[in-house]
Amino acid sequence: MKDKVVIITGASSGIGLACAKTFAAAGANVVLAARHADKLNAIKEEFQSKGWQALTVVTDVSKEEDCKRLIDETIRGFGKIDVLINNAGLSMRALFEDVDLKVIRELMDINFWGTVYSTKYALPYLLKAKGSIVGMSSIAGKKGLPGRTGYSASKFAMEGFLETLRTENLKKGLHVLVACPGFTATNIRKTALSKDGSAQGESPRDEGNMMSAEEVAKRIYNAIQHRKRDLVLTTNGKLTVWLNKFFPAFMDKMVYNHMAKEPDSPFKKV
Repeated sequence: MKDKVVIITGASSGIGLACAKTFAAAGANVVLAARHADKLNAIKEEFQSKGWQALTVVTDVSKEEDCKRLIDETIRGFGKIDVLINNAGLSMRALFEDVDLKVIRELMDINFWGTVYSTKYALPYLLKAKGSIVGMSSIAGKKGLPGRTGYSASKFAMEGFLETLRTENLKKGLHVLVACPGFTATNIRKTALSKDGSAQGESPRDEGNMMSAEEVAKRIYNAIQHRKRDLVLTTNGKLTVWLNKFFPAFMDKMVYNHMAKEPDSPFKKV
């Protein structure tokens, strides 16, 4: 990855920041995109102190003009794009019958449209470089999770978009990776939206037993190097995907029971 140009959205924390550090340490020129300028500035100072090449661009991926500006500033700064990691994402926890529809729209705007916008403007440069597009999906993009209608819908949509894009460019050397980390110790559950659109706050899960963001970043780095098409992480994640292919009705019950055990679950096991 030395001297490759890697754009990472949602790069101010969690998996995005871990990916930025992993690629920068390997000699890549990283472009960090996120909404908060103060966080980006602090990260840039840290990177510069280590001699890592980094460009920061304040970006709200739900806005098409921000995504276009992200790509334009990357080209002005580095002249090319080799890897685009669509990592920016938002989750939710509420029953569909209770949720305000603005929550679903916000998740689609960030998780799905953010991927579409960034990919659209980066695609000409990625085709030229025969580079890689990464979509940070989820097991929720393979199996609908109760209480996460907007999240699952946005990830299913992202996967369908990327699968089609891969096929359209089958003979052009474009690499498309769909990564499904499974439950990872990040702040995505703390920022997840409740039924009225407010942040959930404390995570309902034990973060200590989850895969670390740093481990996920290493797996993604290796998957890009080997140009893999799919990456499903954690034993539970792989088992869920496999069982759902052959025993979907059984997995409906298993997923329901598992999610109902969460503290303050919006629905209870019956």
